[in-house]
Amino acid sequence: MASASNWFMHPLRVRYQETDQMGVVFHGNYVTWFEIGRTEWIRNAGYDYKKIEQGGLLLPVVDLQCRYLLPALYDDTLLVCTRIAECSPVRVTFQSQIRRVTQSDFHPEELAEDQQLPGELLVEGGTKHVWVNAQWQPTRINKAMPELYELLRTKST
Repeated sequence: MASASNWFMHPLRVRYQETDQMGVVFHGNYVTWFEIGRTEWIRNAGYDYKKIEQGGLLLPVVDLQCRYLLPALYDDTLLVCTRIAECSPVRVTFQSQIRRVTQSDFHPEELAEDQQLPGELLVEGGTKHVWVNAQWQPTRINKAMPELYELLRTKST
């Protein structure tokens, strides 16, 4: 089980539109939730994609891994847990987990660094990205935006 160290946790509730006739979340929604996790991770770190893109950097996905263990259901409260697994000047890899929690499970302000992530693991995976410029040429983030690179590097596991 993963410890809470370096994970950013973003809560969400499963909406009816995200489920099929059986009330089970459609599998493609987990990829969207991974994206929400990355976006909120970066925002929580003091940046946002808009600022990064205005700086001339783009971050396309080049690989996606997703392993389904248990289904999320309509009206479940979920945690999108995200952290940086690897970071280099040209690539970054995010690790993601989707966990089902109850309100009594989730008190992020009370989680110690060595404490386990709350709730039940439903889906795990991650995405790999390459930094590119506006012309889609690979770009070294340590040169283009050194302060962001340093932040990502210090937050990687």
